[in-house]
Amino acid sequence: MVAISMTWSPPSFTSSKLTRVNRYSGMAFATVNNKDTVSVGVKVTEGLGNLPKVVLTSSHGSEAELYLYGGCVTSWKVGSKDLLFVRPDAVFNGQKPISGGIPHCFPQFGPGPMQQHGFARNSDWSIVDSENVDGSPVITLELKESPYSRAMWDYSFQALYKITLHEKSLSTELKITNTDKKPFSFTTALHTYFSASVSGASVRGLKGCKTLNKDPDPKNPIEGKEERDVVTYPGFVDCVYLGASNELYLDNGLGDVISIKNTNWPDAVLWNPHLTMEACYKDFVCVENAQIGSVDLEPEKSWVATQQLSVG
Repeated sequence: MVAISMTWSPPSFTSSKLTRVNRYSGMAFATVNNKDTVSVGVKVTEGLGNLPKVVLTSSHGSEAELYLYGGCVTSWKVGSKDLLFVRPDAVFNGQKPISGGIPHCFPQFGPGPMQQHGFARNSDWSIVDSENVDGSPVITLELKESPYSRAMWDYSFQALYKITLHEKSLSTELKITNTDKKPFSFTTALHTYFSASVSGASVRGLKGCKTLNKDPDPKNPIEGKEERDVVTYPGFVDCVYLGASNELYLDNGLGDVISIKNTNWPDAVLWNPHLTMEACYKDFVCVENAQIGSVDLEPEKSWVATQQLSVG
């Protein structure tokens, strides 16, 4: 095994055998199982707070960045424009979840018996594979049980998160496998923050959905039905849409219409904190693919969901 300091930018190879990136005593390093490192268009480097960061660059010039802490995609650029948003109060210290980009909510979405949104967004993920397909870089991350996760959720599991960067799209595949000898249940979501002008932002594709509106009381959501063709963000917004379409369209108010297409994410959540986050609420909206109802997974069984973000 070869240790590589994360301050060193490894060259690119067509083969992908980089197996793990961890942090020990505040120092980040990667281990590889042979001379090859990562694929063309995939670079492991040091990010904010000395946290390991992966930069994906397509042959078409698009770029994405993700942190192994939280398995969190923090940037997706098509041209010079970043279509994702990281809050100015985001902390990169490996102690709190990264506030922005595409954080994971697993194995619990929202409040519940464990900490808010579970533990996946503030756990260290590992790189298990990378490749380059026709100029599009692909990387797969893994999260498994640890003493930290077992203290909240006493099960063995494997989460694989595959990220593919194309010319004008960013695709993810999340696969949860029960590696325990007993069944477990979970809920999950991708809590995506999009750069936006909140006063001009809107979402299409939600008409007809059953709604659980958490404004004004998050603990007692109001049930309803979405009657609007175009849903906007006029103030504080925190609303769950059950049985949402597998393709939504976000007009970010900045000149872009983003298609949010999915398989097996049955629900959606719109969120904007409005004046409770006065420093930045005008600059982003959240459109989240979610699994609000519990997934019951038997031993050795898997659940898979995909998301594709595309811009014209």
